[in-house]
Amino acid sequence: MPEGHTIHKLARDLQRDLGGAIVRADSPQGRFEDGAQAIDAETLIRAEAWGKHLFLKFTSVTIHVHLGLFGRFRRRRTPAPPPRGAVRLRLVGEAWTWDLSGPTACEVLPRGGRASIIERLGADPLRRSADVERAFEKIRSSRRSIGDLLLDQSIVAGIGNVYRAELLFLAGVHPQRPGRDVKPEELQSLWELSVEQLRRGVRLGRIVTVDENAPRRGERLWVYKRRTCRRCDGAIRNVTLGGRRLWYCPTCQPRRRPAVRRQTAGASAG
Repeated sequence: MPEGHTIHKLARDLQRDLGGAIVRADSPQGRFEDGAQAIDAETLIRAEAWGKHLFLKFTSVTIHVHLGLFGRFRRRRTPAPPPRGAVRLRLVGEAWTWDLSGPTACEVLPRGGRASIIERLGADPLRRSADVERAFEKIRSSRRSIGDLLLDQSIVAGIGNVYRAELLFLAGVHPQRPGRDVKPEELQSLWELSVEQLRRGVRLGRIVTVDENAPRRGERLWVYKRRTCRRCDGAIRNVTLGGRRLWYCPTCQPRRRPAVRRQTAGASAG
């Protein structure tokens, strides 16, 4: 499932290609025909992301998109070739055409719908208005593991399975530690790393926590799906939290830590 950096980059790209101009819309698949008709020949006023949710504000209505596991946008030059596969929504601009297929959600929101969705979401590291203290309070009051809490979109919006493993490693926090036992300075470190790393992900268009120039995905990450730790060469373990497998280093992320230890993002693996 795409993580928050992907959706924020997508919103930025859609705004660049289609924002402020009249957009033609249709639903080649037919499953979003009414919605496409509602926005056809309207102006895309704003494309924005909140966590893993995309909002497309048109002149009269707002479209909400959640890609889920299988959703994908494809960008083509206008005039675009015939749609490929089951395209739920096609947005045609003067220079670029965007095809959406396989989303979990693609809907016209009723009045107040955007606000209703956002109310259910937690702090987004890529939004300057993020309510960080609210997220911290939820974590500090919970017996659930920090690895579980970081996947809870009502607490922190936009972090997925890859980022949570990498962020916990960089902050030196064991994923099974209860949220109430995570120290304030560790929470602050996790938040700062979230902001830093997701911004980096938007810039690069992919998740990179180690070396931006590494040719293979496994070389761009510290612990996710690795067998050995890039820092200490110890064995990587994994545990299922929040319904997803999480990789961690028991040496660099001990159950208890006397003081926070933060690895500078992008430093050499050594």
